[in-house]
Amino acid sequence: MAAGEAGIMGLEDFTAALEWQARHAEENGAPATARVIRALAGVRASDTATGRRIAGWQGLTLKDAMPLRIAGGFHHLLLTGADARLAAVYSGDITDQDEVDALVLDLAQRFDARLLPWLDGPPQTNEAGRSASIMAGLLWLAQRVRVTRFDLFELGASAGVNTMLDRYFFRLGDTEVGPCASPMRIVPEWKGAAPPAPPADFAITGVKGCDIAPIDLADPAAALRLKAYVWPDAAMRMARIDAAIALAARQPPALVAADAGDFAAAMLVRPREPGTARVMFHSIMWQYMPAATQSGITAAFAAEGAAATPETPLGWIALETDPATFRHELRVRLWDGAEHHGEEHLLSHAHPHGAWVEWLAG
Repeated sequence: MAAGEAGIMGLEDFTAALEWQARHAEENGAPATARVIRALAGVRASDTATGRRIAGWQGLTLKDAMPLRIAGGFHHLLLTGADARLAAVYSGDITDQDEVDALVLDLAQRFDARLLPWLDGPPQTNEAGRSASIMAGLLWLAQRVRVTRFDLFELGASAGVNTMLDRYFFRLGDTEVGPCASPMRIVPEWKGAAPPAPPADFAITGVKGCDIAPIDLADPAAALRLKAYVWPDAAMRMARIDAAIALAARQPPALVAADAGDFAAAMLVRPREPGTARVMFHSIMWQYMPAATQSGITAAFAAEGAAATPETPLGWIALETDPATFRHELRVRLWDGAEHHGEEHLLSHAHPHGAWVEWLAG
């Protein structure tokens, strides 16, 4: 699941890492965010506490998502009304990089103490649009197992935006699934054949997520912080967060504060329920975990997969980034004690925030 990870994580040089992150934003429809990210070079050179923290950053800049941490802080200044000048950058009215550099530097100097804490922790960037790929992967699995019930768990769930995918309506090409009356409607541009329709008795029996520091969507300050990590170039993403907040107000997602490795191990060793598939999923988070955690989860799946049966299958759905191509790839594995033995299948490419999905599977 970590193919190509070394490409991203090899970018320890600050300039190269910053340019990679900026290009990644541009490739995915966020040129204004890319300009703000590039302006961090000037912040790094400034005589501010934030700049000194960036300049002295220990470890891998991209593995820590450092540019996205502080980019969230700048967006937060606009969302809270502390300073409205970045609105002209995010709207595309200001596109000159020198002008953006000067503005971002001035904000860093004026709001140094307020921005500095944004470097303390990783961004919380779960995006509901990504659940289109996760659901498509689940439908693909549903056509290959003998069971119709699915018990799901998510790694890196953040605020549980995707942990609530059983409450979303999806139109994936010609395939529809989920409650039609849901305020969250996930309708990406679909390229290629539609994924298989769900079986008549298809059911998600439970979804549980974990995060090191889960965000409570019922807390207005926490919800605003989550919005700050959204690239403001994409207005639809803000609307989806609002829909997620509304759904969480009715019934909070099932989240626990836990290490991903510990959580996965605990979920996998629970007693198996005949007739139910146990499936783990995650999106755009695998690369940020320590190698030891990745190895531990992979080993746990190999062990539990060896004990899987057609009545108790095990699945793994991952939507993660290929750093060489900037493509987000949906890869799925299945263990069922029969013809499936954990082989990895590349099912689709997707926009990182779910604007489109290119289905590759038959």
